[in-house]
Amino acid sequence: MVVSASPRVAVVIPSYRVTRHVLGVIERIGPEVERIYVVDDACPDGSGEHVAKHGTDPRVRVIRHTENGGVGAAVVSGYRAAIEEGMDIVVKIDGDGQMDPALLPSFIDPILRGEADYAKGNRFWDLRHIRRMPGVRRWGNLGLSFMAKASTGYWDIFDPTNGYTALSVPVAALLPLESLSRRYFFETDLLFRLGTLRAAVVDVPMDAFYGDETSHLDVRRAVFEFAAKHLRNFGKRVSYNYFLRDLSIASLELVAAVLLIAFALAFGGYHWLLSIQSGTPATVGTVMLPALAMVSGLQFLLAFLAYDIGTMPRRALHPLLSASRRRLEARR
Repeated sequence: MVVSASPRVAVVIPSYRVTRHVLGVIERIGPEVERIYVVDDACPDGSGEHVAKHGTDPRVRVIRHTENGGVGAAVVSGYRAAIEEGMDIVVKIDGDGQMDPALLPSFIDPILRGEADYAKGNRFWDLRHIRRMPGVRRWGNLGLSFMAKASTGYWDIFDPTNGYTALSVPVAALLPLESLSRRYFFETDLLFRLGTLRAAVVDVPMDAFYGDETSHLDVRRAVFEFAAKHLRNFGKRVSYNYFLRDLSIASLELVAAVLLIAFALAFGGYHWLLSIQSGTPATVGTVMLPALAMVSGLQFLLAFLAYDIGTMPRRALHPLLSASRRRLEARR
């Protein structure tokens, strides 16, 4: 076991328009949790005040925001509190009742065993459960998952917008919390930041409950809105990992792929337009040169992707961080 025999586990519950459900969620959180942070993100329904007045669980600490910052801002406040109080693991659960607190041990176990730094839910694991998911969410998550794989470098994870997560607190302390996206892109942006640390991430099979709760995420809109952010993170990730931190064979493959494909499109497109305007068929050489460049470029691109997939982070960071912390404490 990597952390202490009795790991200090905290739960963060972002609280915004969940007054009807949040107390029921708290009641279902098991004794393995030492602290529960209910973050009132300037909720117009007064969720935080509702919990403070009607809740009886002594583990609860209400954190209030004066302005609404989004789900990401609420979770970051919980992360900061967990770091300040010296917790080992911090779990994020929504307050709307979609996430079953009974699954919490399944999320913290990979971290306790030293297999992962971050565990996240995957509602697509069991195909029987997918049918109960609303169709728009189902197809939207498919699109978001593919974009997230490329932008984060975690090619083996799915369901990136899933908010049921567990994070090693020593790893959370290394994250640039102030730079994380504050709204619905938070979970995916967190994956990107974890990738820059080379943290190990695992999916945890789970089911979700869809009752009378209100979802504030428009998946159809999010697919298009998130595309630009995924492209930005992909560019950052490639720059960091393949040109700033290291220069590998994959770096050269990517450069060759971009140059060859760009040449094929530019040269082939130019001569295609000339052929249309003049009414003269293009020569064999004019056709073959961009075709050869395109095929070669795609081969280099596939080689780069194979390398990228093969170098996903597999070794958890937090055992090393915990060991270093214990050595420093022993010296004191």
